[in-house]
Amino acid sequence: MRISRRNFIKASAAAGAIAAVGCGVSGNALAPAKGEKKIGEAPGKWISTSCQGCTTWDPIQIFVQDGRAVKVRGNPNSKSNHGTCCPRAHLTLQQVYDPDRVKVPMKRTNPKKGRGVDPQFVPISWDEALNTIADKMMELRNNGEAHKYMLNRGRYTHMNVLIYDAMTKIYGSPNNISHSSICAEAEKSGSFFTEGLWDYRDYDMVNTKFMLIWGLDPLSSNRQVPYTIKMFGDILDRAKVVVVDPKMNASSAKAHDWLPVIPGEDGALAVAMAHVILTEGLWYKEFVGDFSDGVNRFKMGETVAEDTFKEIQTNGVVKWWNIELKDKTPEWAEKLCGVPASKIYQTARDMAKAAPNVAVWLGPGAAMHVRGTYSAMSVHALSGLMGSSDNIGGSLAGMKVLGNGLQKLDGYLDETAKKKNKKIDQRGTLAFPAMASGKPGSGVITNNLPDAIMAKKPYDIKMGLGYMNNFPFSGTGAQRWEKMFAENEIFYVHLTTHASELTMFADIVLPAAQTTTEKWAYLKNKGGQFGYSTILQPVIKPVWDVKADETEIPFLLAKKFAERGFTNLLDFYMNEFKDVETGKAPADEKEFTVNAVKYYTQPAWANADPAQGDVIGSWEKFKEVGVWNSASYKFKGRWGKYKTVTQKFEFYSETLKKALNEHAANNKVDVDKVLEVCNYEARGEKAFVPHYESPFRYGSMEEYPFTFVDHKSRLNKEGRSANCTWYMEFKKVDAGDASWEDVLKMNPADAQKLGIADGGMAKISSVSGTFLTKVRYWEGIRPGTVAKAYGQGHWAYGKVASKKFGKEAYTFNNNELIPADYDRLTGATARNGGLCGVKIEKA
Repeated sequence: MRISRRNFIKASAAAGAIAAVGCGVSGNALAPAKGEKKIGEAPGKWISTSCQGCTTWDPIQIFVQDGRAVKVRGNPNSKSNHGTCCPRAHLTLQQVYDPDRVKVPMKRTNPKKGRGVDPQFVPISWDEALNTIADKMMELRNNGEAHKYMLNRGRYTHMNVLIYDAMTKIYGSPNNISHSSICAEAEKSGSFFTEGLWDYRDYDMVNTKFMLIWGLDPLSSNRQVPYTIKMFGDILDRAKVVVVDPKMNASSAKAHDWLPVIPGEDGALAVAMAHVILTEGLWYKEFVGDFSDGVNRFKMGETVAEDTFKEIQTNGVVKWWNIELKDKTPEWAEKLCGVPASKIYQTARDMAKAAPNVAVWLGPGAAMHVRGTYSAMSVHALSGLMGSSDNIGGSLAGMKVLGNGLQKLDGYLDETAKKKNKKIDQRGTLAFPAMASGKPGSGVITNNLPDAIMAKKPYDIKMGLGYMNNFPFSGTGAQRWEKMFAENEIFYVHLTTHASELTMFADIVLPAAQTTTEKWAYLKNKGGQFGYSTILQPVIKPVWDVKADETEIPFLLAKKFAERGFTNLLDFYMNEFKDVETGKAPADEKEFTVNAVKYYTQPAWANADPAQGDVIGSWEKFKEVGVWNSASYKFKGRWGKYKTVTQKFEFYSETLKKALNEHAANNKVDVDKVLEVCNYEARGEKAFVPHYESPFRYGSMEEYPFTFVDHKSRLNKEGRSANCTWYMEFKKVDAGDASWEDVLKMNPADAQKLGIADGGMAKISSVSGTFLTKVRYWEGIRPGTVAKAYGQGHWAYGKVASKKFGKEAYTFNNNELIPADYDRLTGATARNGGLCGVKIEKA
């Protein structure tokens, strides 16, 4: 008898015969128990909490009946998502009741590590697990090697300060390493080095008259997805929408125009649009300024005297023209980016007609390149020309969200904790400026950890603790992570809801509470012209023997440290987290957790000033409503006060110039040398303006003639939903994809030339390796490019996601195909921009 993967998984789920690592469970967790009423037939209650399906962190509510979570909706009290949520939020129900979850603490009994190697985990008690971890950590500390411990943070809540910051620093390690540069950071450089905003942007969808979506699909991924879904129909009626992306996505399928740019050539397209805007006198003069005599001197190929132009809210528009733009015509760009010159002219002109009500929505596809900082700056600079930065209908920063910050740690740091040790990720070295917020060495270079640790530069690492992370799957050049763990003696602790690839290299595994449904925390963000603070709270009793990763576990470790003579961390937790209402010190980890959430959110729920936002009145009311909303956005509040060196929107970036000069001085070289080592093309003054840099590519066009495009699914709930049957069943909601498959989308003309049928198998090869894949014809992919959604290819993530748990995947992980490299100015992992050349062959 033959049985398909789809039917096998459905049968397995129905039977409930799915085993987790070390433990099994039977029964369908979502079905009503015997004798109970069906969903909707019994009384229930909507309980407020938050989704972590993307970094919007939407306020949601979950309907609970008989102690079970049965339904999800957006929180109607939210002014940012207006009671809406996207498909990711609904996957929460399958995630929390997934029988493949880790259920009890476990320890490794097989010292050998590697893919396909059985860790031979055995269940242990929480006490044994915590004692083992505390012993290892205190041994390092007592040996003067506290800095050889690292904390690896994946997705997080704002309670992360208790484990990521406080615990790591008080213990004495500099190595609190975030995941953030794996999935972002480069796009922040576009707004920071032009307008001083090191952050994601909000967009005024209510008033925009032209939306230019660049390198993302806001209906599926990135940020503010629920609100965008709600607003998109109205936007299409009111505004012109143009999408720049090499593949057709949900947004471009609905948009008025789609510009299928050649991957990596975003900068060429952007500077050509800027050229049109300036030569045709279309810039927004109330923001940028004008020539003193009103005569436009921006003529193709001609240099302009700087003293003839009087700027208002901007800096260096004439320098930018002279250094970069004067020769960058649409005809020049067409040959590089593949977008017809006529379309470039039309888009620039239509956008200018709508100014300043223009939303230039910059996404990672236009930024996470090896030379991505300059692509990001080039795209975001269009917001400056349109006068749409911080303006009605344009791109926005965010309103202040009331809350307390992390308390001062100075009084809890002993001599070990005060030692100055370099971070393990090599930030601040010549090859890794990592200039978050313009400060050299302040960014994170997460995906460089395997190389740095294997090279033992600046030193070796002996112990790590990671939570909500799975770097051997999520980092490009994923094979390096496996090699690092297999060949280096790193005692690793993994706090996780599900056993994953990283878990298989761990020595201790701790079952973590599922964020949305089982733990206390809070999150803060912005969207729809409002800032917000949103609560996470247990809507059900924990399904298994789990603990909250960011609060309960560090508190329990602090107690273990104290038993071993190191009391500083426990002193901090006990002294600083008394109940803000009663003054009572926490009696245990659960009281500590609630006290901490109350402390950090108190300024919001206790706010009495309507001018700052909601007046909620009490902690109990905050738990009920679930979200505090700020006052609405104040347009033009940053005009003249941008956090740049000039306090203006910088086309000539004095802010980037200062940062690069500082990094060069730190490393005793000049700026040109920095750019050379970091693999940028700019030299001299070009380094300080948005400009075109050619794509950096692995694999020659002769040997690897296609370009691989990695994109995100609207069902990737922070990459943790692949073990959900709902994810597999509804995968077809992504344009060009298929249910229960992980397909390589290929233009039919390309596939047919190679003799590959629709649904046929092919070999795909990059400089990193060769893999088998199923091909699906998709007219919505630019010829010469192929695309596959990130999220599948697990060899360890449950019975739905992996073919043979711990050993074999159904398909390949995109990050095994994509080589590891970086936009080094920010430290961001490069995964777009024409980086990955591939060869396709019929299998």
